[in-house]
Amino acid sequence: MDNLQFWDFRFIDFVDVFLVAILLYYIYKLVKGTVAINIFIGILIIYFVWRLTDYLNMQMLHRIFDGFMKVGIIALIVVFQPEIRKFLLMVGSTNLGGKRRIFKNFKFLKSDSETTTDVDAIVNACTKMGTSKTGALIVIERNNSLDFLTGTGDEMNITVTQPIIESIFFKNSPLHDGAAIIDNNVVKATRVILPVSNEKNIPERFGLRHRAAIGITEKTDAIAIAVSEESGQISYIKNGEFMMFKDAEELTEKIKKDLI
Repeated sequence: MDNLQFWDFRFIDFVDVFLVAILLYYIYKLVKGTVAINIFIGILIIYFVWRLTDYLNMQMLHRIFDGFMKVGIIALIVVFQPEIRKFLLMVGSTNLGGKRRIFKNFKFLKSDSETTTDVDAIVNACTKMGTSKTGALIVIERNNSLDFLTGTGDEMNITVTQPIIESIFFKNSPLHDGAAIIDNNVVKATRVILPVSNEKNIPERFGLRHRAAIGITEKTDAIAIAVSEESGQISYIKNGEFMMFKDAEELTEKIKKDLI
């Protein structure tokens, strides 16, 4: 029972537990809402069974699970390749010199339950553009910084409003090509060139605009809203997948929830 002496708890042990909690939080954020969450839970179960068989001295079962754990790291890299890429991008793109970026990445420590981004203005603009069949692609940052993409377009610093969004994607506007990136209720760049998804199972009715929306949400944790120029349909993309919604109000609520 010597291993259960919880009273011998050092400060470095507290730091260790705190850092592990942060790591698990970010892993959960990366896999939440994807099929990878089920795989992640399955791996946790196998890990605890592995530890339990070792503690109970169940040698045969422990050897089986021990062999799986030794080669499991290779399987993890293959299965979680998109999530690992997002995690490394999140770590590499964190601006330690920016106070706002630090608190944005640790926003789970805050009690705020609302996003600062004017989601209503964005959705209303997309609804109006859909009516006139005006194509648009809007990308909203979450934890991963998209500064590495702003250089491909025109850097801006404009507060988000419905007229601003509509004017950016107006057909005769010089800014309507490419994507607009929004962060903290500010349009930070327009005419941005996004990475295009190479997935072959994307329906043919979706063009480069939707493939770009899928591509950026596959490689980062950003969310994207695309308005089709052909049909006027609004699409909401997160984690490389189309998210279903029945009307503008439900879309607004989904986006607000994902930005918290």
